[in-house]
Amino acid sequence: MVQMINALTPLAEARAILAESFDLKFSKAIERETGPIFDRVRDKIPEIEWSFYAPLIFQINRLKKEKDAVILAHNYQTPQIYHGVADVVGDSLQLAIEATKVKQSVIVQCGVHFMAETSKMLNPEKTVLIPDSRAGCSLSESITAEDVLAMRAKYPGVPVVTYVNTSAAVKAVTDVCCTSSNALDIVNRVEGDTVMMIPDQYLAQNTAKRTHKKVITWAGACEVHETFTADDIAELRHAYPSAKIIAHPECPPEVIDAVDFAGSTAAMIDWVKSTKPPRVVMVTECSMSDNVASETTGVDFLRGCNICPHMKRINLENVLWSLHTMSEEVTIPLDIIGPARQAVERMIEMSRKGD
Repeated sequence: MVQMINALTPLAEARAILAESFDLKFSKAIERETGPIFDRVRDKIPEIEWSFYAPLIFQINRLKKEKDAVILAHNYQTPQIYHGVADVVGDSLQLAIEATKVKQSVIVQCGVHFMAETSKMLNPEKTVLIPDSRAGCSLSESITAEDVLAMRAKYPGVPVVTYVNTSAAVKAVTDVCCTSSNALDIVNRVEGDTVMMIPDQYLAQNTAKRTHKKVITWAGACEVHETFTADDIAELRHAYPSAKIIAHPECPPEVIDAVDFAGSTAAMIDWVKSTKPPRVVMVTECSMSDNVASETTGVDFLRGCNICPHMKRINLENVLWSLHTMSEEVTIPLDIIGPARQAVERMIEMSRKGD
């Protein structure tokens, strides 16, 4: 099987073109230029690997200025992307909000495909690139627009709250989106005593335990978080008796019941930085734990995580290739982009309200 740098181009072909177009040798000048970045990640990236990453980081940071580009990166991106080339980092809600503020004409989305679609629908006049369009999401792929319309027919008049981890086509037939940061608030704000919350069954179940409303769910799940069990938490308690254990609400309810704190990626980061537990286990995606560790002193981060294979499709090589070739561009049909954008904008507006 031919290795590909993205969905379109063989890896060997792309590497040959990049080698001709850029100086990717590790020099003293690049070492000095990227030194402050390496200082932040030296406990996560071996020095021998840095000689490969540093020239790519240097060229990406140079090229994004030339191309009038901004790089948005999710918390699950690797440290070399998160700390090395990202201009804006955050969870799905933070990236959605920040996407509406960017001044640059090009957005490079270091995340999965639905995130790039969200940036495009909020910035239809801008060029939005994703370094590898094969970066999908088990939640997004678990439901279609036709599934949502069938649920609407089964439960007429019931508002539909759709997780942002969905395609633009699904967002276009929903009432309002939500993220793990604002799910409870959005559910409580929509009208009526019953709500459809799709497609993450565990986020919906965990939200249902905290609201007086009846929540109708869908059988979707995040492949990173759904595999964690209460037994896993018990084993972590036994292995690290003094550690605090925190988890994402995409985990099953029995996991959430067993941990010390549960919240969105942003909420977990805030909790660790404000609480400063001596030892902590983040039950989520592994790179997020690495990134928070690089930003936090006085906390010992212990392993208890899973890797998202979709997020890991994005790497420094295909970020550089994406900027160099302006690929892969994200497009959304005109009949979908309007209603999908409205659902996201409603979420942002409802999240901003303090009453």
